[in-house]
Amino acid sequence: MAPALVDYTAAEKELFEFDDLKIGVKGLVDAGVTHIPRFFIHPPECRGNNSSAPQNNGADGVEIPVIDLEGFNENDDRRVKMVNAIRYACATGGFFQIVNHGVPVAVMEEMVESIRRFHEQPQEAKMEWYSRDFSRKVNYFSSGDIKGRAKPVPAEWRDTLSCRAADDQWDFDALPELCRREMKEYLKNMIDLQEKLSELMSEALGLSKNHLSSTGYLKPMRLSSHYYPVCPEPDLTLGTIKHSDPSLLTLVLQDKGNGLQVLHNDQWVDIPAVDGAFVANIGDFMQLLSNDKFKSVEHRVLATSLGKPRISAATFFLPCAKDIHKPCGPIKELLSDNSPPIYRITSYAEFMSHYTVEGQIGVRALPHFKL
Repeated sequence: MAPALVDYTAAEKELFEFDDLKIGVKGLVDAGVTHIPRFFIHPPECRGNNSSAPQNNGADGVEIPVIDLEGFNENDDRRVKMVNAIRYACATGGFFQIVNHGVPVAVMEEMVESIRRFHEQPQEAKMEWYSRDFSRKVNYFSSGDIKGRAKPVPAEWRDTLSCRAADDQWDFDALPELCRREMKEYLKNMIDLQEKLSELMSEALGLSKNHLSSTGYLKPMRLSSHYYPVCPEPDLTLGTIKHSDPSLLTLVLQDKGNGLQVLHNDQWVDIPAVDGAFVANIGDFMQLLSNDKFKSVEHRVLATSLGKPRISAATFFLPCAKDIHKPCGPIKELLSDNSPPIYRITSYAEFMSHYTVEGQIGVRALPHFKL
């Protein structure tokens, strides 16, 4: 028997009461729930099993590009092919995977295990980190920013450990001790990888290779470590709702579990786990700065039912904190009489004020900034 449609306004009180328990979705699973609370139930048209939400398993040839970064420092055909592949992926699908990126596989594997270790520790040990005060350097919470959204929406079947740089600096000592060593090493590698990605993406836009790094637009400023517990009713909910990212670029480390999907030509396409790869996706602010030369893309994560939790780590590359109020718009070098600006002058702070309210309920923030 199909569940009745949920009145999310009425269910919001129950969601807030659940949030006040500070047990997360993992706490529900540990308690042995066999039916998910109604505030986790999504509308039928949004669920992963809905026939009106088309799926694609690659049968018609849709594939997510895998770009090899080996030879990055060589001025030969390999680098040219690398840049061309990134340009095509960013302009068409907005999603791609990168391999031979320089981050050791051992660092990636240890990062995944450290996320698992944090989320699977005794509940009382995690509670001290549970908070929705997002001015903190570290937060542990369930679902998304449930209290900052424009309207009540279903909760998401996941828990998150979120860490951010403060004043453009990472305070590694602020990280939970249980996973500090692994996260510190991982973030150091993200900082190193940032220079490589800044060069490649600048060149892919037809700019000088130092353009994005010199502007401070592409810094690894936030890390979200997600834990998607096994769900007793995965067809009724989602791990993450359909959304686009507010970043310039997001890099995702995922374990071997599936569930990440990207919306491509109105089809949901699975993003397969590739050993040693990062999934890269263009964010909304990159689409704005590139004047639509690069396209952000909507994606989601299905709830898992495979017998073990899904784990991922998303690193968001954003403008420097000192520049978030600085006026900016489409990069002037990309504009011409034949390519006039599509978006108005704004700031990253203003952009985020729209995204925080609307982007987290699946509404695109970009239209607010079109001329």
